[in-house]
Amino acid sequence: MGSYSARGVHGDVVHRLGARIVGGGFAEGDTLDIRALGAELDVSLTVMREALKVLAGKGLVDARQKRGTFVRPRAEWNLLDPDLIRWRARAGDADRLLRDLADVRAVVEPAAAHRAALHRTEADLDALEAALAAMVEAGNDPAASARADALFHRALLAATGNELLARMEVFLEPGLLERDRLVHAHPAFGDAVPGHRAVLEAVRDGDATGAHRAMLALLARADADLALVSPRPAP
Repeated sequence: MGSYSARGVHGDVVHRLGARIVGGGFAEGDTLDIRALGAELDVSLTVMREALKVLAGKGLVDARQKRGTFVRPRAEWNLLDPDLIRWRARAGDADRLLRDLADVRAVVEPAAAHRAALHRTEADLDALEAALAAMVEAGNDPAASARADALFHRALLAATGNELLARMEVFLEPGLLERDRLVHAHPAFGDAVPGHRAVLEAVRDGDATGAHRAMLALLARADADLALVSPRPAP
């Protein structure tokens, strides 16, 4: 199940309960007292049941006769779900999430840049140029800079011409936005535009090897930036 973006009471309950589960407020195997939670959140049982259906779709909870609704083991959570990524990033699991994200990007993005240089269209180049221009325009605005950065990486995945790679933005982008939200706000964060421009120029030139190399350099810089906000070594 993808990102649950509904507004209003129902959406609020989904996000509050989901964040509490992911943040460790309920342990694996804990049975949820739906009536007590409904009273705490001041919502009806109908709203609670509908919210729990959404959380069940994300792998967080399940319901059984005689046992009730309970928190499923972490191994059964849909960790690629955009909402879980956001909740993890804002809970005590942020370090692990960001390091896992860095590993995934190291596997995917250099290869994506290589392929994009071979398969990009003029429309793809326009999208990359627009994202880079948005990064320049964002300046020192961390939120705008993070959105433009994510837009660039989405456009790069799309430029591969591979539909499955393009759809990886569904789970890469929420993590990237949360990472950039932290990193771009750090006073020691430098200018991210040159590294992205090097990737774009290689893709534009059809230089697959150069695009791969430029993305490796960009990710090395990203690792250094991550150390600004998460200085502890990976376990």
